Amino acid sequence: MKSSVQQFVYFLAGVVFAILWASASAATKIGLLAAQPFVIAIARFTVAFTIMLVIAHLLMRKKIPSGMRIWKQLTIYGLLNVGLYLGLYVLAMQEVSAGLGTLFVATNPVLIVLLGALWYKQPVGLSTVVSFVLCIAGMLLAAYPLFQDSYATPWGIGILFMSMLSYSAGAIYFARQNWGDVHILTINGWQTLIGGACLLPFMLFFFDGSANTFDGHFWGAVLWLAIPVSIVAVLLWLYLLRDNPVKASAWLFLCPIAGFGIAAILMGEPLSWYTLMGVILVLVGLYLVQRRGVSRRK
Repeated sequence: MKSSVQQFVYFLAGVVFAILWASASAATKIGLLAAQPFVIAIARFTVAFTIMLVIAHLLMRKKIPSGMRIWKQLTIYGLLNVGLYLGLYVLAMQEVSAGLGTLFVATNPVLIVLLGALWYKQPVGLSTVVSFVLCIAGMLLAAYPLFQDSYATPWGIGILFMSMLSYSAGAIYFARQNWGDVHILTINGWQTLIGGACLLPFMLFFFDGSANTFDGHFWGAVLWLAIPVSIVAVLLWLYLLRDNPVKASAWLFLCPIAGFGIAAILMGEPLSWYTLMGVILVLVGLYLVQRRGVSRRK
């Protein structure tokens, strides 16, 4: 039985995680005011993996991973979880609103359940199909007024959906691998480095010096994405997962609400009844997936 202090700490960790995770879309949009998407991504990953690897190997004295199997796993996970996911995500943020980006991120539990069932050839339950349909309908409903006001494009929606598929595939891959005694901070640091390295050729190919201004918008966005989001939010997520994975996924319910609020305050993005109804549909879809997860564990 948890003490009241432990319950408060858990609650506070969940709220802070959801707000930080939801803030990534708005921070990316702010960064795009000053620089190209791949420039932002590479700068973010460089700051993040440097801090994590210094802490893991110099301060905590954790050993560097060894063996072809571990490095193969780190490479595949880094490609899926950073290279493809965040590479596509930062591209999509040029075409869609920050609030809509957060709404898509919050649907990952549904995609993880659906992809996991297809990947391992398990039957897909009716609740999973209904959840998927509700989430897609909710995202399209929330996006409808944004299309009219040039806050989203079909191309951007498509790229954003592909990025979510990559993230979900990465989550499934990570869960199915044997990482031995490799520390989680070490895994996160090296997979971030590898994923960022995958994007480096694209940054060099598309680089346009005149399109990048390394001002306060750029460094503010990069540092926020690297430290509060890539490091602090991830560590909070791991803390929540350690307590109870099913309960942890419930905090993703808060991300769309926080995301649209942050986008409205910082970016002046519109809020409407379409937004509200879209968020409600997505939350219902996520709730069905979580309830299915709870029932399967009983």
